[in-house]
Amino acid sequence: MVKPGAVITGFVLSVVFPVILSPFINQASVLGLFLAGFIVGLMVKEGALAGFWNATVAGALGGIVLAILLVIFGTVLGGLGGFLIGAFAGTALVLVLLLVSMIFMGIGGAIGGFLAGD
Repeated sequence: MVKPGAVITGFVLSVVFPVILSPFINQASVLGLFLAGFIVGLMVKEGALAGFWNATVAGALGGIVLAILLVIFGTVLGGLGGFLIGAFAGTALVLVLLLVSMIFMGIGGAIGGFLAGD
């Protein structure tokens, strides 16, 4: 089961951590996503699988928000053609970000969930 508080916190941390770490580390986005997933896994406290799933949903939430914005702005700027382009680009973006969040945030969430699990 997805815990909304942990998912929203993970979404915010996945945006904030790469920005904070970027002056110090070259691959700040990867480490930031991993740390955000780890914290989500610690918050869930239901084992590795629940930590993985909640962290993956937190990472994909950014893609879903961006896809909705693409569809809205595409429709406003381009009418029906803009809607179709925004919907196609948004769907592709959600799938790519789901895979990326499964790799980086999901692994961190699984580790955090394993450490904090019952």
